[in-house]
Amino acid sequence: MNDYDLINELSSKVNLLDTAVKQLGKRGQKYAQAEHDYKVKLSQQILVERDKGMPVTIISDICRGNAEIAKLRFERDVAEVSYKAAQEAINSYKLQIRILDSQISREWTNVK
Repeated sequence: MNDYDLINELSSKVNLLDTAVKQLGKRGQKYAQAEHDYKVKLSQQILVERDKGMPVTIISDICRGNAEIAKLRFERDVAEVSYKAAQEAINSYKLQIRILDSQISREWTNVK
C-alpha cells in the first residue's frame, strides 16, 4: 500500500467512526426509551397485581411472565445489544485508525 492508499483508508475509517458515533447516540436513545417503557409497564402491572391481593413474594415473577411485559423486556434487551454493538464498532474503528496512523507515520519516517 502506498501513502495515498493509506491516507484514503484512514479517511474512510474516520468517516465510519463518525457514522458509528452518530448511531451510538440514536441507539442509546432507543435503548433508554425501551428501558423506560419496560420499567413503567412492569411497575404498573405490579400495582395491579398487588391490588388483586397477589402475594408480594411472587408478584415480580408473575408480572415478568406477562406477555406484554416480556415483549417489552425483549425489546429492551435487543436495544441494549444494538447499543453495545455500536460501542464495539467504535472501538474497532478507533483501533484500525491507530494502526493506519502508525503505518502512515512509519512510511513518512522511511521517506526522510
